[in-house]
Amino acid sequence: MKGELLAREPLRINGYLAFAIGICLTIWTCILVVEAQDAQIRSNFARDTDKVAADTSARLRTYFDSLLSIKALFSVKGEVDREQFTRFVRELRLTERYPGFVAVQFVRYVPDERLDAFTAGVSSAIAGRAGMPPFAVHPRVKEQEHFVIEFNEPMKGNENAFGLDLAGLPPQLAAVRAARDSGRIVATGPTRLVQDQAAHPGFTARAPVYRSGMPLDTVAQRRAAFVGAVAIVFRADELMREVVDPGLLQHLAVRIVDSGEVTPDGAPARTSPTTTTTTITGDPQDQLLFDSHPQGARIIAQRVLQSHIDVAQRRWQLTYSALAVSRYGRDIRAPMLVALGGLVISSLIAALLLSSRRGVELERQLRAILEEKEASLAELEQQKRQVELAHGDLSAVLLTLKQAQANLITSEKLASLGALVAGIAHELNTPIGNSLLTATALADMVAEFEKQYAQGGIRRSALEAHLADTRLACGIMASSLGRAADLITSFKQVSVDQTSDQRRRFALADVVRDTVATYAAQLRRANCRTDVDIAPGLLLDSYPGGLGQVLSNLINNALLHAFNAGTALNQSGVTQFGPQAGTSWRITISAGDIDGKHVVLIFSDDGVGMNEKTLHQIFDPFFTTKLGQGGSGLGMNIVYNVVTGMLGGTISIASTPGQGTSVTIMMPTVAPRAGETIQAGSLLI
Repeated sequence: MKGELLAREPLRINGYLAFAIGICLTIWTCILVVEAQDAQIRSNFARDTDKVAADTSARLRTYFDSLLSIKALFSVKGEVDREQFTRFVRELRLTERYPGFVAVQFVRYVPDERLDAFTAGVSSAIAGRAGMPPFAVHPRVKEQEHFVIEFNEPMKGNENAFGLDLAGLPPQLAAVRAARDSGRIVATGPTRLVQDQAAHPGFTARAPVYRSGMPLDTVAQRRAAFVGAVAIVFRADELMREVVDPGLLQHLAVRIVDSGEVTPDGAPARTSPTTTTTTITGDPQDQLLFDSHPQGARIIAQRVLQSHIDVAQRRWQLTYSALAVSRYGRDIRAPMLVALGGLVISSLIAALLLSSRRGVELERQLRAILEEKEASLAELEQQKRQVELAHGDLSAVLLTLKQAQANLITSEKLASLGALVAGIAHELNTPIGNSLLTATALADMVAEFEKQYAQGGIRRSALEAHLADTRLACGIMASSLGRAADLITSFKQVSVDQTSDQRRRFALADVVRDTVATYAAQLRRANCRTDVDIAPGLLLDSYPGGLGQVLSNLINNALLHAFNAGTALNQSGVTQFGPQAGTSWRITISAGDIDGKHVVLIFSDDGVGMNEKTLHQIFDPFFTTKLGQGGSGLGMNIVYNVVTGMLGGTISIASTPGQGTSVTIMMPTVAPRAGETIQAGSLLI
């Protein structure tokens, strides 16, 4: 025993050790998966931020190239009028190809002494032109130099900028002078555009225009040759939403802050935008150009990147933040699947090692069980032989019971038919007696009439009276004999149906009425009224004899049990009630079609009803509450077997003491054939 325990212990230790190693490997694999995901996310995030910076630089470079082309127009032609400027800008098709800007402008340099003449000249030139607002220089400032927006394309939506004097706007004035003195494209910092009522941040990039043929080597020479500047105006929000892919903004928040002019560091200022990575320490709110961060959205702290681009002598600081619900978040499904798979595999390996110990024990237990089973097989064989002998005896007894039950059922049917004969005989007595009495009276009237006729003294009134009495007597005899003929016809049909199992097509209403008619005397003696509610056109292809037998048994059962009036408790413990004075018992038989293939037949009475115990045993053979008082205990058993067997239907009973009983029979309109009927094999249920 001690050696067996020592042999089991290493197996158990190995199982636990294998499980621990499997869990460690699973954790290590999950860490590798998470790190691989983080590397891929970092790569995607860096690629997307580089794309935003590259797209922004490329789009701004395109706009600046357009500025240089307009500047070249002035350099070539020397002087450009309003129509030429408008036509050239429209030919560039910037609105269609590169939307995102607000306007393209030409800013005219005007000395203070020529300002009034310049204003008058522009006003005269645009006089009478459709779509042109009146020209006025604004704001009016007292300066030696004025920089007035003369050309504005498109004019619609930018009317407030037409005639704007940049000398009255210090940031704009500084940018124009910087462009004039440097000869390069110069952008302003974030400004509020006069044509934008929403006050969104914007900026303007301007390229200086000089007189053709004049030297431009020094600042003084450039100032002397300066004519004006061509400018392109941007609303930063519209520009960036055109540049950045809208789908990317659902995952990435971009914030752009203008950090001012490029500080001199020994390198020349660049006119085309370039991108470099940098670190910033603060973002003044008044220098904010663009922020796509959705209100209330959460960002991933580990996914924030900062860089800058140089835009026309200014530096833009760009901050990229990954939104929490985006493609930059971790997908926990892969680590979870790895963890689940590792846990399952580790558990299976540990279970396999532990089960090997169990296998030895199970083998020993199975061997003992097999030996025990082999010992019991002989005993089972002997018990089997005894059971077979008992089965033979029970089969013989069952056959005897079947024969006895069949005899009892036949007797029950004949007794029922005898009751029908007695009832019919009683019913026929009244119409035949009436006919005999009327015939006798008619014979006496005829004899009296013959006597008067022989005497030769018949008056017309006597003849008419004799004819009226004869007509009345004939009517009474015809009515009574017709009633007798109907009773005999119903009895013949019911007796033929109930003594044969012939299948035929029949009207359900006719079979019900014929069966009820044969019980008219018994129902009348029991003070019971019968209501039949069945459509005349409800046809069945079934067994009228079986259906009549069911109705006969239900009527007999109601007469024997339901309408046995009294106030005492019967032997089943059911309180019995009788009808109130001036009223009678009632049986209601109704039927209707369900789905074209089945009908429901409801037989209900307002008798004394049954309790739960009686209702539970209602279909048991030889069960009756009137034992020795006319009840055989087979009536409802026959009803159940005929409905579920011959008619192929179902039957259910509902009853409450003192509230009557309702029997519901559902059966097909076409009864099953003999080979399809329920093979009970025995009437015992």
